Amino acid sequence: MVELSDRSGQDGGTNRRARATLAAVRDLAERATTLLAAPAVLRDSARRQVEVLTAGQVSDRLRATPITALRELVGRGVRLGALQQAGVATVADVLAAPDHRLQQVPGVGAQTVLEVRRAARTVAVQVQRDVRFRIDPDRRDPAQTHLIAALAATRAADAASAALREPLETFVSRTGPLAAEADRAASRWSMLFSRRRTKDSALDALARLEAILVEPAVRGLHDAVAAQERAVDPASYESGALWNEYLQNAAGINAVLSTVGAAPPDDDAARGFVAEELRQRITAIPLDLSHLKATLRGYQVFGAQYAIHQERSILGDEMGLGKTVQALAVLAHLAAKGQRRFVVVCPASVQINWVKETAKHSTLATHMLHGAGRDDAGRRWLREGGVAVTTFGTLARLPAAVREADVAMLVVDEAHYVKNPDAARSQAIAAAVGRAQRALFLTGTPMENRVEEFRTLVNYLQPQVARNIDPADAVAGANVFRRAVAPVYLRRNQADVLTELPEKIETEAWVQFGDGEVATYRDAVQRRNLQAMRQAGFGPGSAKLERLREIVEEAAQDGMKVLVFSYFLAALETCAREFSVVGTITGSVPPAARQELVGEFAARPGHAVLLSQIEAGGVGMNLQAASVVVLIEPQWKPSTEDQAIARAHRMGQVRTVQVHRLLAKDSIDERIREIQDNKRLLFDHFARRSEAKESDSRSVDTALHRPEALDDDSVPMERRVLLAEQHRLGLS
Repeated sequence: MVELSDRSGQDGGTNRRARATLAAVRDLAERATTLLAAPAVLRDSARRQVEVLTAGQVSDRLRATPITALRELVGRGVRLGALQQAGVATVADVLAAPDHRLQQVPGVGAQTVLEVRRAARTVAVQVQRDVRFRIDPDRRDPAQTHLIAALAATRAADAASAALREPLETFVSRTGPLAAEADRAASRWSMLFSRRRTKDSALDALARLEAILVEPAVRGLHDAVAAQERAVDPASYESGALWNEYLQNAAGINAVLSTVGAAPPDDDAARGFVAEELRQRITAIPLDLSHLKATLRGYQVFGAQYAIHQERSILGDEMGLGKTVQALAVLAHLAAKGQRRFVVVCPASVQINWVKETAKHSTLATHMLHGAGRDDAGRRWLREGGVAVTTFGTLARLPAAVREADVAMLVVDEAHYVKNPDAARSQAIAAAVGRAQRALFLTGTPMENRVEEFRTLVNYLQPQVARNIDPADAVAGANVFRRAVAPVYLRRNQADVLTELPEKIETEAWVQFGDGEVATYRDAVQRRNLQAMRQAGFGPGSAKLERLREIVEEAAQDGMKVLVFSYFLAALETCAREFSVVGTITGSVPPAARQELVGEFAARPGHAVLLSQIEAGGVGMNLQAASVVVLIEPQWKPSTEDQAIARAHRMGQVRTVQVHRLLAKDSIDERIREIQDNKRLLFDHFARRSEAKESDSRSVDTALHRPEALDDDSVPMERRVLLAEQHRLGLS
């Protein structure tokens, strides 16, 4: 700092230096104020852009709606045909045309115009209510590009505000009063006519400002502000890079989009139908996210607040809604409040995913308490704190010092794994819950259909609530059930809160066995080999393989990624020989290697094919890079298929997901689909036989000889399916 040699203030150099110092201080303060205000300003800009884009989508829908669609909303005498012939072909045309032009159409009077306009406005209001804007990566027009730039800048502004708010506010509070005091030193005439004490005070303030400006922390702050100013400027983003970033991280961009306030979701659904009094207490918790890097959606904020307020609870959101990031938000909040140790227990297959997600979305340190190095990792965790990630099988084998350590929050992922209270892993979890200050169970399996399993999980957390669970609440419906168990269970569905999620189109691709496949299948039924029956429809030259080839080739032409699931290794090996694939995820592939395959699949530009055993790849992995999902054969449990599909149709998906189920007629596939649809085994088969008997007296109605075991719930399902196929083929 330069010495202030002239305490009288008569030196013009002092005045110039004062002006330069004050300019530097005020410049940084103004830039700081602008940067801290940037999140709100950018969100307001993004909201206006979304409104314009949404209005465009509404206009497109109205232009695509023919005027004849108004027929049910107008009286019988209204001549829509006359208007259509006059060129008023769509609802948009009706809304755009002035009254006098419509009345010029022969046969169209004032009453017709009044009714048609009223009907058109009704349709417009309905369309406005139904349209939910979403970014379309296949339509990269300037308006969408500008919106993504605004969202990217908003995300950067959020990060800058979180990181720099405290030092910037400190700088402003320190320099503001000093700048006001030193302002006199910038004017030679003010100093000339001031008293000695006033002059000295101004010069002292100036000296202190100069000292502040050269502090290393303030210099670093100046550099940080300069760097962030470019990041929060939407014009600084290049179009191609923006769209690449969107495809790689659509979940993050859409999370910011959900916060601009353009189309808020249903509050009741987003907050899990929690009663108003409890809801108010939950939302009163100020969430500290200084250790979280991710932008939370509104329903995720509520989920984190819920887990903090309730202390021991189950987060049962539908797959793909970000249960992991909500749990991390809870840990981040507790860490910000001074808590040090957290434990996550999960299946071994998703342990590496928890480590990666924690590093990606938070500043919390992670420790893998699994495998050969778990004892060393445990000691580091005890010493340093952070998130210890272990598995169900490892938890009970951890050193006593680790198991009995003070834990601020225990998170149990895929909590339905401990539904059996007599299992060893369930008992280990129960003991861990008892020791932890708080506990959060995560499960995407809907509990309202599994009341006894749900009661077991709740008993670990809140025994008094478990005793009062009434199965009748579940019978009354999902929402009634959720309200009844709100003190312990929070669940939201995709349809309620992910308004930008593209649709999911499910197709049943039925094929017919060839002659060779029929013989192979009959032989498998004769041998009572269920596994062979399920695999008989897929192999070299089979109709299922040919249909799969058509799906893959069509996806390749459109540049789409394909995810192929099967229970059987042999089917996946056949696919690997037939197609060029990124790799195959099986139960024997280590979790880290699975994540590498997922990363390579996502990073590969354009078309790619990834194969997976449905049990290995259907849980705990994010595969939203795929927009085509193929299930080679049906599974016994619909939830197994749902979990596999949800790997692709989840938060972050940017395209419509096409789901193809490959099914063979006259095979066990039909029986399994009957089970999935809760139908009687062989129902359709016997319905066809009955129709045949009515048309031909020579037909034999085999329904008269239906085996009683098919309708006996005490007989295992697999056994009944085998009996049904033996009976259908006359092999009983």
